[in-house]
This record gives sequence, structure tokens and C-alpha cells, in this order.
Amino acid sequence: MAMHVPEKYRHRHGPMGSTEANGNNGAFFVPHPNPASSLFFKVVASDSGGWEHVSVSLPKRCPTWEEMCFIKDLFWSDEDRVLQFHPPKREYVNLHPYCLHLWRPTAGPVPVPPSWMVG
Repeated sequence: MAMHVPEKYRHRHGPMGSTEANGNNGAFFVPHPNPASSLFFKVVASDSGGWEHVSVSLPKRCPTWEEMCFIKDLFWSDEDRVLQFHPPKREYVNLHPYCLHLWRPTAGPVPVPPSWMVG
């Protein structure tokens, strides 16, 4: 399946603004799933160059594993396999200290180890 953006959270104004006409490309301000929290995730999504990509940031800390799972489920289906990369240090790019990324190639399935090796 393909990435699907949550239109109700799309940022529509200013330099990062976009509309449905931009498809899966744009900025999204997503409220934290905990109703007691006032946090919003800043999410930037794109689907070009052979990759679906979502960057996820918070103002004062990195998102947790559970928060990244929440964002993954908002932008992809339960059955989609999405990746976080740990590149060699010489390839690090850090434009925002509290930003993590999710990636999904569009050209084919992601190779994975056998399930007996994972659990």
C-alpha cells in the first residue's frame, strides 16, 4: 500500500503550507495521542525519488518509539513495513536536533531477516 497523509492535520499557510493538490507532500501539525499533552509533532512528508518519507520532530526532545509508531500508523497502514536508518557516521546529517525519520521504498519490498531471528 502507499503512504496516505492525514489531511485534517495538513499545514495550509505560510512557507510550509500545502493543499491536497500536493498529494503526500507537505507539512502536518499532529497533536500528541495523549489528550493530556499539549505537544504537537511537526511532520514533513514527501513521496519522490523512489521513497516515501516522513520526518517527525518535537520542540525539546526526540520522539519516543511509541510516538514514532503512532506517526507510522497515521501515514501508513498496519501492514506496511517502514524503516528508520542508522547510517555510517560520516553520512550523518542533522538539521534539527530532535528530528527522526521514517522511510519506505516505492520500488519494491524491503528485505527483512527471517522472523525467528527477530523475536
